[in-house]
Amino acid sequence: MSDLSPLSQALRSSTRAAHERAHHSSYMDELLGGRLPLDAYALLAEQYWVLYGALEAATDAMRTDPVGRPFVIDELRRVPALRADLEFLRGPGWEQRLTVLPATQAYADRLRTAGTTSAAVHVAHHYTRYLGDLAGGQMVGKLLERTYGITGAGALFYDFAALGSPSAFRTRYRELLDTAPFDELARQQVTDEALHAFELNIALLDELASAVGLPVAA
Repeated sequence: MSDLSPLSQALRSSTRAAHERAHHSSYMDELLGGRLPLDAYALLAEQYWVLYGALEAATDAMRTDPVGRPFVIDELRRVPALRADLEFLRGPGWEQRLTVLPATQAYADRLRTAGTTSAAVHVAHHYTRYLGDLAGGQMVGKLLERTYGITGAGALFYDFAALGSPSAFRTRYRELLDTAPFDELARQQVTDEALHAFELNIALLDELASAVGLPVAA
């Protein structure tokens, strides 16, 4: 409908408060402040391994969906980078020693379900994860170099060189959102599911805080 704001704007507006809560979780505050040991970051990378495995399998299932297909962007894939990062951070055999938090499992289960529900539901998760990686996530990549001296393996998750300019890609991605053929009901599904994705992420960050001995934000 012509009176609706662009979907990218609607998403940004509707998730702003949840985004702030996630960004200021006790785990992220300590991580971005350079006050956590590297092992605490490695635990986050392990959770990402599970999440992005589920997300990218769901994305592959969208290759034959006329609405979801434009969001299948192979240059975004994070699983190969995470494999190299965890080999560096955890050492050989890391897959057999993987720690998967309950909130991670719940989040991954939802990502798998989203991939078989509808393009609208899947795109909500695709948007919240990858645009976060291309924006605030870059601060974590810089932190790994500044605080732990890690470049290359160990920090490859945040290397999006294959996309070219991250800011230019974010603009192109928002255009994808704004031109996707979502009707009003589907737009509402995207925004509702994006909020759910943020809540799943906040639950994960709270469990990470507990796991590394931090208080959980109220």
